[in-house]
Amino acid sequence: MTERVALYLQDSHDLRDGLEYAKYAEEKGFEAVWQAESRLVRDAIVPMAGYAAVTNKIKVGSGVINNWTRNIGLLAATFLTLDDLAPNRIICGIGAWWDPLAKNVGIERKKPLLAMRETVEVMRRLLNMERVTFHGEFHHVDNIELDVVHGRREPRNIPIMIGATGDLMMEMTGEIADGCVMNYCVAPEYNDKALELLEKGAKKSGRKIEDIDRPQLIVCSVDDDHDKAIEYTKELLCQYLAQQPHIAKASNVSQEVISNIQATLGWPATKEQINKAKHFVPDELVHKITASGTPDEARAKVAEYTKRGCTCPILYPVGGNFKLLIDTFAQS
Repeated sequence: MTERVALYLQDSHDLRDGLEYAKYAEEKGFEAVWQAESRLVRDAIVPMAGYAAVTNKIKVGSGVINNWTRNIGLLAATFLTLDDLAPNRIICGIGAWWDPLAKNVGIERKKPLLAMRETVEVMRRLLNMERVTFHGEFHHVDNIELDVVHGRREPRNIPIMIGATGDLMMEMTGEIADGCVMNYCVAPEYNDKALELLEKGAKKSGRKIEDIDRPQLIVCSVDDDHDKAIEYTKELLCQYLAQQPHIAKASNVSQEVISNIQATLGWPATKEQINKAKHFVPDELVHKITASGTPDEARAKVAEYTKRGCTCPILYPVGGNFKLLIDTFAQS
């Protein structure tokens, strides 16, 4: 059993239920709870504040917000505010978003590496309570600082983790970030190359791979009935493979599978379309890129990711029984 484990929450549950899951995960010894923000469904910040308010020890992370849609001053102030609510328990997970969604809301994701580098630099300096002037290609700030009059003025301990997928972003993450939120819907052996790239980047800043935290999102469907667990996962996978091409590419999914699913699903997908499309997802793909099955099967698959460099599994529960997943990986 891994000594570190975290919970990932998205939108398949009532938001108030998420508060109970966060409290239960804390009770069971989970290190962190991460809130998704990807599709246009549920932002990360509001749930994060809720989790922080009802817990005492568990860390709370964004898994992940994007670096395009929030002004850098507001972004830093938002995480300062979260840290006021839960001191030393907040993690900033940030990513470069993805097309076609970004394009469809008017975001041109040009030079994503430079944009991310600028975001991390200015964000870190602001959270360090510095007065910042910075004129880059994407961020322009003049003589600003986090204007704390009533509160803690000391630098904030908020790790910045990049949700990297592409090779160049992965390498840069090793160079500039506190850690990498490693991708989900990938096979464990995906981590081998990812670690090589992170280590290459770490060397540029005089660090080692051990200095880079590597939590990893892992789709995890747990049910005492093996077949039910697999069916739950297929419902999730068909949506991600159709709508997020960067995940499909990282997963090495065949174009035939992707094309069949895309031809069936609309966007947003309806439940009826999902029920049709899930049958195009092969069982072997479910077993290859997720931890799905009985509790013993799920634990064994998660262990494969930790053996290949994942420092803290971030378990993405699929299906209705979130507490069964938490119990399966309980640390206390």
